Amino acid sequence: MKRRSFIQNSLIVSGSLWVPGFIKKHHAPIASQKKLVVIQLSGGNDGLNTWVPHGNDTYYALRPSLAVSPHEVLKLNDEMGLNPEMEALRSLFDQGYLLVFNQVGYPNAERSHFRAMDIWHTGSNADEYWQTGWLGRYLDSACQGGKKIHHVIELDDSLSLSVKGENAKALAMQNPQKLYRQVQGERVQELLSHTPSSHASLEYMYKTLTQTVESAEYVHDQLKTKRSTITYPATAFGKQLRTIAELIQAGLDTQVYYLSLSGFDTHVRQGPQQARLLKQYSEAVVAFVEDLSDQNQFEDTLILTFSEFGRRVAQNASGGTDHGKANSSWLIGKNLKQTGFFGGSPDLQSLDEGDLGFKTDFRQIYASLLENWLEVEAEAVLKREFAPLPIL
Repeated sequence: MKRRSFIQNSLIVSGSLWVPGFIKKHHAPIASQKKLVVIQLSGGNDGLNTWVPHGNDTYYALRPSLAVSPHEVLKLNDEMGLNPEMEALRSLFDQGYLLVFNQVGYPNAERSHFRAMDIWHTGSNADEYWQTGWLGRYLDSACQGGKKIHHVIELDDSLSLSVKGENAKALAMQNPQKLYRQVQGERVQELLSHTPSSHASLEYMYKTLTQTVESAEYVHDQLKTKRSTITYPATAFGKQLRTIAELIQAGLDTQVYYLSLSGFDTHVRQGPQQARLLKQYSEAVVAFVEDLSDQNQFEDTLILTFSEFGRRVAQNASGGTDHGKANSSWLIGKNLKQTGFFGGSPDLQSLDEGDLGFKTDFRQIYASLLENWLEVEAEAVLKREFAPLPIL
């Protein structure tokens, strides 16, 4: 096959079919069965209207029309409450399955969507530009020498930087059945029948294509016998979580699942827009937890939710909030050593240029997940030492 033709045809396996060689038909068993689900709230979710400091007068003074009314907030204690559209999530909090970090960030925080997300994806400092993600480097570290085979799947048509390593990159897919049909198509099978020349680029692309086909067949075969019986919300996000639940219940070796819910850039009319998204998130996550619990899988599953930055503490003139700095992140799981609010309620008296200042470095959360959940050396993945938190 000609070089130009091979490259053109290989475009059908870029993006949604991109996968490295850490998933094989004949794969080695892994030591840990623990699963990590990472949920990215894209656009900069307003943490203050998610986990509401209803006991703080400054919150109401700076948000005269945008603050969640003390008559509507779902009060969790004397200081903190939950957005009323997240009623479904309250049951998880009451059962001790939730730990909320109110002021998560890093030094010299960025307010740019793209730059801030890059920092969260890579784990770099604000003045560093890295080309690999923290979960991608986790794959590099865990797969080194072939001692263990770990898997990462992102529920999307393309890979985020978070799951791209130096030598290993995750599998991106929206629908396992669709992925399987794609790789069984005539064009892909024709490509597989032609071994390219010794040209390095062509060899790499051919190897990637072969591994993609093997991975798609493996996921498809494992998933044949498993279908969830739980009713999920009829949203794209709900369908993604249902797919993840079915993959977990099917016994895949995958240890990390990554997905996003977008639309949180709420500069204008934030109230109804954020409320709709938070309702989608809460109802889908609670269905997911119920599904895993029914199959005795929740105990070995941990869910991290984050956003690239928070919003300004004061509302703007358009009924919304502008880009801020520190924000809330939270963990959902059955084996948390601490629950409730890590470090208490947010400090609205000592602001950083009108924003929440950070108290917890987000990489400390990453270090905790790497060391105490995924069971790898955090310093090797994060490129420097961050003390794990006493949460797992």
